Amino acid sequence: MAFRQDHLLGIEPLAPDEITTILDLAETYVDLNRGSQKHGQALKGLTQINMFFENSTRTLASFEIAGQRLGADVMNMAMQASSIKKGETLIDTALTLNAMHPDLLVVRHPHSGAVDLLAQKVNAAVLNAGDGRHEHPTQALLDALTIRRAKGRLHRLTVAICGDIAHSRVARSNIWLLGKMESRIRLVGPPTLIPAGAADWGVEVHHDMKAGLADADVVMMLRLQRERMDGGFIPSEREYYHRYGLDAEKLGHAKPDAIVMHPGPMNRGVEIDGTIADDINRSVIQEQVEMGVAVRMAAMDLLAQNRRARV
Repeated sequence: MAFRQDHLLGIEPLAPDEITTILDLAETYVDLNRGSQKHGQALKGLTQINMFFENSTRTLASFEIAGQRLGADVMNMAMQASSIKKGETLIDTALTLNAMHPDLLVVRHPHSGAVDLLAQKVNAAVLNAGDGRHEHPTQALLDALTIRRAKGRLHRLTVAICGDIAHSRVARSNIWLLGKMESRIRLVGPPTLIPAGAADWGVEVHHDMKAGLADADVVMMLRLQRERMDGGFIPSEREYYHRYGLDAEKLGHAKPDAIVMHPGPMNRGVEIDGTIADDINRSVIQEQVEMGVAVRMAAMDLLAQNRRARV
């Protein structure tokens, strides 16, 4: 088994063979999830705690379903009303968790590095469900599985990641993963939403959708993250859609068989035209959601195997 991690904190620490191991196992869970009997035993007897310090719908639901389908005892902690809000430190929270003897800890946190800190303090396998602007590894893995199923490979594709790159942990994790697979990555967006120094990441930077999407195999749109913005990053949503929203005319510059992706939730008519989002021949947005459950099942299974092997 080519997976050597105690935690899944980001894509950056993973080797290409570890990424492939997760995706290959996730393929088996796609089949399980599509069957009439959706339950396995990989996490039977283990306790999974989901701690989301930021609101989430699809990621939390996906992790919860993934754990339940593998037989774990799953608990969601209401962090919005937790002791953290009453002044407890993250370290104190970790000590409290240790007393509960969890096996898997799924954490989403608004601050980059917070998940890594918890991983150093808790006696459990920790999965990063998104930390600040840092990483969102399972999103990149589910995107990779979706791409691989649609294109038959991950290597040496041309992938355009478009929109709010500056505030996106999804973009960062995808850049790491696709870079490890030797794909050509283009970042496309207005200068205000492209991080300074992005050109040094081994990617191309474009401020024009026509050039950025030219002959792309994959077009990945990102949500405008207004909750992370503290200034005037765009003149208006109408102007943003005119220049950077994905419509039929802009998509026409990509390859005829290019797939369209979006991590969600979507702002229709801002980042993407509703007709494009719903196009069953081009859009794989709903498949991304499906792949999310399978990838999270695979990640937790592999971490649990490593945990048991070390006990």
